[in-house]
Amino acid sequence: MPTSDNPPFPAALRLFSAGVIIVLIVGAGLFFAPELVKPHWPWAVTPFSARFLGGFYTAEIAVMAALLFWNRWSPGRLVLVMAFIFTVIVSAASFVNLGYFNFGRKATWLWFLVYLASAAVSGLFLWRARSRPSAKGVPLNPAWRGYMLLETAILGLYGVCMLQFPLIVSSTWPWTVDPFHAQVYSAIFLAGAGGIYVVWRSAPREELLVLGLAQFLVGLLAILGLIITDAAVHRIDWAATKTLCWLALFGWIGISGVFKLYVASRYFSSQSAS
Repeated sequence: MPTSDNPPFPAALRLFSAGVIIVLIVGAGLFFAPELVKPHWPWAVTPFSARFLGGFYTAEIAVMAALLFWNRWSPGRLVLVMAFIFTVIVSAASFVNLGYFNFGRKATWLWFLVYLASAAVSGLFLWRARSRPSAKGVPLNPAWRGYMLLETAILGLYGVCMLQFPLIVSSTWPWTVDPFHAQVYSAIFLAGAGGIYVVWRSAPREELLVLGLAQFLVGLLAILGLIITDAAVHRIDWAATKTLCWLALFGWIGISGVFKLYVASRYFSSQSAS
């Protein structure tokens, strides 16, 4: 892809990406080593919430690593849009629910510092590049465009409902979710909806790869985390309708990511052949 079509970001953004990845590694510890990380987390987390959040942070590491590797407008605009949406919503939910936080821990102050700084940096780079057209993208057929628009609407509506009506929506999850965690989770769906909308309008190959990988990991790790955690605590009713619906939701997210990876790989193959 020509540099004029996909210009690089300043090197400072690479430093930001590396710093975010370091922070995310700690968050990923909630999935891989929850007993080590939970005592130092800014608020109390249940076993299921810990693994769910840890799985998302693991997926986010892959997304930020893509920005660190390419450091260009594509996939940068996708990553920054998703990061901005996620950090703004989580920051707002955190300020609304200050009672959940233990301000006697340094981790709490770092939480607010990292999220506010991340929102400011991603927002600043997006604002500076607001008039820049998207990089040349993969030509998506009408069926794909229609599906991605539907996907955006479903995830966006689910995220908004979870943000505005946390108790109602979270009651359909396999484990008990309090309003604060429900609002934090809403940011995952809204960030995903924002990212899919960006790619729907124009789908550069790097963005399809990053978005597909992110969705695949979110779906896979959410389900895997539920299985691993319940194997230890035995609290999930696997035959319950809400559990089956939750599994279907994250299974769909993961499978949708696989299809995007497939489309991106076909693009790479056609480029190599030419």
